[in-house]
Amino acid sequence: MKLVITCEHGGNEIPQKFNTIFSDKEILNTHKGYDLGALDVFNTLKPLAIYTNYSIISRLLIELNRSLWHQNLFSEYTKNLSVLEKKDIIKTYYYVYRNSVENQIKTLITNHNTVVHLSIHSFTPILNGSVRNCDIGLLYDSSHQQEKKVAVQLKKALHAINPLWNVRFNYPYLGKADGFTTHLRKRFHKNYIGIEIEINQKFSKNNIMNLQLKEAVYKAICTIQS
Repeated sequence: MKLVITCEHGGNEIPQKFNTIFSDKEILNTHKGYDLGALDVFNTLKPLAIYTNYSIISRLLIELNRSLWHQNLFSEYTKNLSVLEKKDIIKTYYYVYRNSVENQIKTLITNHNTVVHLSIHSFTPILNGSVRNCDIGLLYDSSHQQEKKVAVQLKKALHAINPLWNVRFNYPYLGKADGFTTHLRKRFHKNYIGIEIEINQKFSKNNIMNLQLKEAVYKAICTIQS
């Protein structure tokens, strides 16, 4: 079993040539611009994995966790760019990142390994006025027995460390919804296990996640490798 860890929304950078379309620079510093604290968690977990990758390009330029056909691939800021500009963004940022991850997973699986891919994310505590009642979300395909087994093991390990944490399955999003792990699940029908770990941004301060929580996630992941 080989562990792969990625972080699709690690930063809020905008390439200089697209700076002018972001008149509201403050939006880049909010949860709409990136996953606050996610890259910090990713960096904590890196030593556990055989392969890691991350992006610090803002999801408001292009959403790396969406398929090319998805209506939210481009944000309200970039959806009106020309076809040529969009193709350039897809080629330069989308394909470079996603193909790198996919090719590495393909190599590992071709060499007769089972790949556990953990995609690290965070979510805003309140969305559209509704409080999200969750500390850590584990997103997976409930019909995929191996993914279910890993998710259950992670939840059990996290609760053993802190029983007060509210760890939920397929919340605040569904693991089967469009996303990078969903794409890879379809791409690799065997020997691929894709789990998205969603951490509440209430644990993040100045883009740094709570130390106890990071250590707990690290220890929980160690249990699935043992």
